[in-house]
Amino acid sequence: MGTIFTLFMVLIIIACVLLIIIIMAQNPKGGGLSGTFGGSSAASFGVQRTNEFMDKATWTLAGFICLLIFLSVAMTANPGSGAPVAPPPAKQLPNAPQAPVQTPPTANPAPGTAAPAPAPSTTTP
Repeated sequence: MGTIFTLFMVLIIIACVLLIIIIMAQNPKGGGLSGTFGGSSAASFGVQRTNEFMDKATWTLAGFICLLIFLSVAMTANPGSGAPVAPPPAKQLPNAPQAPVQTPPTANPAPGTAAPAPAPSTTTP
């Protein structure tokens, strides 16, 4: 991986941790899961009052994370390379029995062997 990819990953992780901290510090606005599970007390988890800075920080960090993700994909992608494609393996034929190799007859027969007689011609007058 490249250093630019590592830089983007570190920035995304830092932004995610900050987003978690900001969300946990906000005051629940009632209802939702906090009311369902008995967390109706505002002082049980988080601060008493959420100001507009926390809302803006939440949306800004969420947008920043999305922007970092899109930039990391755009800057670390290799157009044209795509996924590496391996060439298909060459097909091997099974070990089939091979026909015996025939050698042409030699012009000089070995000594002690008779040469074959020529075939009689069959011409009809």
